Amino acid sequence: MYVMKSIGIVGLGIALVGALSGAPVFAADKPIEDGSKIVITAPKDGDKVGDSFELKYDLTKGSQAAHAHVYLDDQYQKGFGGTFKGIPKGKHKVTVTGATKDHALLAATQSINVEVQ
Repeated sequence: MYVMKSIGIVGLGIALVGALSGAPVFAADKPIEDGSKIVITAPKDGDKVGDSFELKYDLTKGSQAAHAHVYLDDQYQKGFGGTFKGIPKGKHKVTVTGATKDHALLAATQSINVEVQ
C-alpha cells in the first residue's frame, strides 16, 4: 500500500509541474484543434535582439480561441505585456500558443529563436 501512495504522489507531482508550466500533462490533454492560427510577426526567427524587445503576433481566432499564452524558453510568461525585459545574453526560444477562455491550450502555436546580444 505504501508503494501505491508513493506512485500517486509522484503522479500528482508530474501533474502539478505540467500545470504550472502550461504544458499538456497527459495524453488526454492534447491541444485543441479549432482552426485558430498564430503568426509571430516580430522579431523574426533568427533575429539578433537587445536584452529588451517587443513581441508582436497575430492570433486568428478559431471556434474556441480567446487569447494567447507566451513562453520564453518553455517558461510561461504570466501576465505578459508585450515586451520582454532584461533577458540574459544568448539564444532563446519564444513560443506563442492559442488558448481558450479556460486556458486550455490550442493546436495553434509558433516558435521562433532569437539571440540576445
